[in-house]
Amino acid sequence: MDPLNLHLTPLQAEGPPMTRTTRRAALKGLALATTGLAVPRIARAAWPDHPVTLVVPFAAGGGNDVTARTLGQFLERELGQPFVIQNRPGAGGEVGINAVADAKPDGYTYGILNTPGLVTIPIERNPRWSLDSFTFVASLVDDPAVIAVHPDSSIRDVAGLVAAARKDPDGVTIAAQGRGSTSFLSVRMLEMAADVTFSTVIYNALPQGVLALGQRQVVGAAANLGEALVMSTGQPWRMLGVMAEERSSMAPDLPTFREQGFDISIGSLRGFVGPRGIPPEVTARISAAIDKVSRDPEYIALCARTQQPLRIVVGEPYAVSLLEQDARFRAMWAKKPWI
Repeated sequence: MDPLNLHLTPLQAEGPPMTRTTRRAALKGLALATTGLAVPRIARAAWPDHPVTLVVPFAAGGGNDVTARTLGQFLERELGQPFVIQNRPGAGGEVGINAVADAKPDGYTYGILNTPGLVTIPIERNPRWSLDSFTFVASLVDDPAVIAVHPDSSIRDVAGLVAAARKDPDGVTIAAQGRGSTSFLSVRMLEMAADVTFSTVIYNALPQGVLALGQRQVVGAAANLGEALVMSTGQPWRMLGVMAEERSSMAPDLPTFREQGFDISIGSLRGFVGPRGIPPEVTARISAAIDKVSRDPEYIALCARTQQPLRIVVGEPYAVSLLEQDARFRAMWAKKPWI
């Protein structure tokens, strides 16, 4: 399907869930809303004719950074220009997202932006951008959330973790990254699904949470599966389950939360995103390049080695998934705000 430069309108916090028909109607209206916009003219020189900047809204070494550097080297081969990684951390990803939203829409600045922050930041506060500020080119990686405990813990599964919280309300501590992050919201979703309360301990970065769990400063730790598999190598770390609709090929023996009686699905969906208004011919070219790279056996093997669960979805279906997440998190915020 051709990629769309969609004007996404945030959904209301409450109301009936989107059906297939209403999603299609919304997308049709959103696409039509952009047709009257002035499209910046670009030089007739073939795009790209100079390096492309790829913004990462987090520090080097994290999941988004690994995704950017992996994809960037293959896009360089395909398009013949360097993809320069620019790390712009701060404010839970907002600083880097600002940089993408504010960029000139000429096809020379993109970002590896991820949920939930891309969706939840406009719910939590009032940034100078919203979902309609971007051109959504393709999703790349879908890294589901997990919760782990120390291997010596008596907690063996998700039910055991919930039982411990019921026995000692607020006494079960779980390490997570910043409020609004995947790890934080995964804990909140389990609280809501199981009607329990955990004591969430906020750390700036995953390695700190891994260390805290190893030193038994916390009962558990929440993270993304791919990052957890990398960061926990050689560390005391036993995952209880994965918050996905089905088991991950990266950890096929790890049951889902749904299998254990808790219908929870959340993760970090990383995507290739540009500012709104990029010329359609440029979006078509970069989309085709990403699609071609996604079928390269060397790229697939490298992503497997670096624990990146691929989910390459180009154009409209990627935008639809963001609309659905917007609705879900707004409903969640209405019930129990997390800030």
